[in-house]
Formats: sequence, C-alpha cells, structure tokens
Amino acid sequence: MGDTGGRTTTPSVRQEPTAMPRLALYALAVCVLAVAAAVVSFARGSWLGVVWVLLAGLASNMTWYYARRDRDRRTSATG
Repeated sequence: MGDTGGRTTTPSVRQEPTAMPRLALYALAVCVLAVAAAVVSFARGSWLGVVWVLLAGLASNMTWYYARRDRDRRTSATG
C-alpha cells in the first residue's frame, strides 16, 4: 500500500532562502493603498486626497530605500 520503492536520499543542504525585503513589501502595500485612497478621496471631491498622495510618495521612497538596502546587503554578503 505504501511506497516500497527504494528512495535515494540526498544530503540535506542548508541553502539560505532568498531574503525577501519584508519592509519594502510592507511599504509597497502602504503605497498602493494610499494611491487607492487618494483616488477615492478625489473622486468624492475631497481635498484630503492630497494627504494620501503625500503618504504614497513617502511610502514609495521607503519601498525603494528598503529594496535597495536589501539588494546591497545581499550583493555585499556574496562578495
């Protein structure tokens, strides 16, 4: 009933997972949500959308910063 075939077991190689820039992903999510909120605010005729646009710009800069920082750390760690 079970698997009776001979399994070849390969030695467990500890490979580091590719580090996801988690803070960059969070900042990207904030940026996308802020843009959506700005669109909704302007569609409703509210000037509050200006604040959302500013927040989207800040989150966009944070996304680039954290993504670049992570990329630089990975390249400097590998040589």
